[in-house]
Amino acid sequence: MSDDTNDFRLEQTGSAAAAAGPEWKPVTRASTYELVIDAVEEQIMAGTLGVGDPLPAERDLAMKLGVSRASVREALRVLESLGVVRSSGGSGRGAGTFIAAMPSAALTRFLRLHVALTNFSIDDVTETRIQLERSSAILAATRADKDSLAAINAQLAMMDTPGISLETFNDADTAFHVAIAQAAGNQLFSDLTGAIRTSLRKSIFSSFSRVDDQQALMAKLQSQHHGIMDAITAGRAEDAAALTEEHIRFAASRLPGLSDT
Repeated sequence: MSDDTNDFRLEQTGSAAAAAGPEWKPVTRASTYELVIDAVEEQIMAGTLGVGDPLPAERDLAMKLGVSRASVREALRVLESLGVVRSSGGSGRGAGTFIAAMPSAALTRFLRLHVALTNFSIDDVTETRIQLERSSAILAATRADKDSLAAINAQLAMMDTPGISLETFNDADTAFHVAIAQAAGNQLFSDLTGAIRTSLRKSIFSSFSRVDDQQALMAKLQSQHHGIMDAITAGRAEDAAALTEEHIRFAASRLPGLSDT
C-alpha cells in the first residue's frame, strides 16, 4: 500500500472524528459533603457568616442545600476538626453549630501535617525558615516586652542545663525559635514557625544523632542562640536578623543527611 493511500485514509479518519464531535467521558463527581463544605465556605467568604454566627439546624441545612442529613453531618465533622465551627449539644439558646474563630492549634496542626507529608526539599524549608525567622527577629527586637523576653530566656536556660539530653535540647531549641516569633507579636509568624519546626523534629533529631561530637555542636548552637537573644534584648533588629540567618544556615550545614530523613 502506498504512502499516498495511507495519508488519504488518515485524513478520512480525522475528518470523520471531527464531524462526530469531541468524545466526552464521565468526570469524577465531588463527594456531597465536600459540596456542603464549599457552600459554608462561600457564605464565610461573602461575609454573610462570621465568627459566632449560627448555622441552620442540620435538617434545615440539608433541605436548603438539597442534600442528605448524612452529608451535612459529615461536612460539619470535617469543619469542626479544622476549627471552623464548634458544636454545642442540648437545647436552648447556646445549643447548635456556630462559626468559630479558628484556633491556632488547628492551623498549626494542619500546616505541620502538610509540611511533613509534602516532602519539601530541605533547601526550600531552610529558605522559608530564614525569611520567616529574620522577620520575627526584627519585630521581636522592636516589640518584645518583659514577659516575651522571659519566655525566650526560659528556653535558653533549659538548653544551658549541664548534661541536657539531645532530645530535650532539640525540643527547647524549637521552643526558643517559636518564642521569638511569639515575641514579634505576629500570631501567624508564630504558628508558621511552630508548624515548620515541629514538622522537622524527627528529622532534625535523627540527623543530630549521627553527629560525631554532639556536645560540641550543641555548645556552638547555644552560643548562637545567646547571640541572637543579646541582639533582640538590645533592640539591634538588623543584627538579630543576620545572626538568625547565620544560625539557621549553620545548623542545616552541620546536620548530616537531613534532607534524606
